Amino acid sequence: MTTLELVWTGPDLLAVHKPPGLSCFPLHADPDADCLLHRLHAQFPGQERSDWPLGFDGGIAHRLDVSTSGQLLVARSLDALAALRKRFSSGRLRKEYRFLSLKEVPWDHHVVKSPIAHDRRRKGRVVVQRGRNTPHRGRWRPAETELTRLAPVDGGLWMWQAVMSTGVMHQIRVHAAFAGLALVGDRIYGGGSWSLPRPERVAFALHHCGLSGPDLNPTPVQAPGWWPPLVGPVTPRPEPDGPTPARTARRRG
Repeated sequence: MTTLELVWTGPDLLAVHKPPGLSCFPLHADPDADCLLHRLHAQFPGQERSDWPLGFDGGIAHRLDVSTSGQLLVARSLDALAALRKRFSSGRLRKEYRFLSLKEVPWDHHVVKSPIAHDRRRKGRVVVQRGRNTPHRGRWRPAETELTRLAPVDGGLWMWQAVMSTGVMHQIRVHAAFAGLALVGDRIYGGGSWSLPRPERVAFALHHCGLSGPDLNPTPVQAPGWWPPLVGPVTPRPEPDGPTPARTARRRG
């Protein structure tokens, strides 16, 4: 089994790197297949215990989509997990991501503050609240995502930074799409197809750089080596006049 890459270790927490294309937990269709939990158990046998809360096997404190790569925090005890989850739920942890998009918007920085809920018709998909009568399932969850343009990337792409302190399912993907910046390859949220080479089981380019907050100052994980190279510096663009995100894309001439 492939060795789990450690970012840093501490008495209460481990920071590990999840490769793109690897699930965090066993898949229902193939529970014995490779996943981050199996690698964690093989490398740290003490993490394999039966009293972890439901959904937090191995002490894995949060999740990343199969396509998403980057840093994951693992608690080394039940008390450490409870303390870390309390910081997550209180919004005291800052999570920084990078993503690639083919879409074009006329601004460099924007904050999306629209709540998110499950799609009423499609399982495994979420929707952004556009008004009082937006169709949805379950309750609306508060969510805020700060989007910042970073640099142009080979292939007509742009690299963007996304920062959030909330943690709603598919938050960055759906907020970016709502702002006119669907992740390239993310067909669920309008990112279209993507012909560039990428690892197996990877649909889109989203990378979790790391977390920061009280008593937590990890070393960020670097952007994936398989991403296309940068091709130039950022050109300053004006911010939008109002709070409504741009919804039409236009190519620079």
